Amino acid sequence: MDLGIQGRHAIVAASSAGLGLACARSLAHEGVHVTLNGRHAARLEAAAASLRAEVGVEVRAVAGDVGDPTTRAALVAAWDEPDILVTNNGGPPPGRFADWDRADWIEAVDANLLAPLLLIRDVLDGMVERRFGRIVNITSAMVKAPVSPMGLSSAARAGLTSVSKGLSRDVASANVTINNLLPERIDTGRQRQMAELAVAFKGITLEEAYADIAATIAAGRLGRPEEVGDACAFLCSAQAGFISGQSIQVDGGSYGGLW
Repeated sequence: MDLGIQGRHAIVAASSAGLGLACARSLAHEGVHVTLNGRHAARLEAAAASLRAEVGVEVRAVAGDVGDPTTRAALVAAWDEPDILVTNNGGPPPGRFADWDRADWIEAVDANLLAPLLLIRDVLDGMVERRFGRIVNITSAMVKAPVSPMGLSSAARAGLTSVSKGLSRDVASANVTINNLLPERIDTGRQRQMAELAVAFKGITLEEAYADIAATIAAGRLGRPEEVGDACAFLCSAQAGFISGQSIQVDGGSYGGLW
């Protein structure tokens, strides 16, 4: 399927690795020019160079933390008229509610609520004026199915989901959509961290930890990053103009609720 976005320009936050890079790669394969972002300059440049060699689109790179206003300004300035924004950021680590102080909550809110909302604010009016825009927030399955150890992440990302839902209704008539992808158990570095925590706490091997994780997934396996990337690319497509304000699980069928 031709997604109808060849030649468009995208900003993908936190995209030097993991799900952000997977989304950038899927968009690039559809002919979208992309701006990558990451905290680690060397890893970011390596990712950009690899993507340039892989597909014939323009790939730019903005190093820095998306929580930093200077980094956000550079991302927004990378293209004169960005058509696509994919918000993403590393989530706070799991922990115990009793151990989190005010600074922990503020850090989570800054990284996973305010940073993406401020990026959205900076591109939204232009998208409305040009009557095309696709915004996808990569959040977490914990938004719909929270568990207490992931409270920092689910609190901030639920806030992002709520604000995005309200905004989506304001801009849908201008062919601007805002959706959320809720991944769970995807085979990335983040999932390896969770497996290593299980090794430390349970005294099991890494292979056993991964098997335990897979056993919790209805599909019986971890998701692949490119599956998230391709879902993101479709939500950014011309064909997805009638899909907005949605929070879509990418979890191998594991979510037990109706909505």
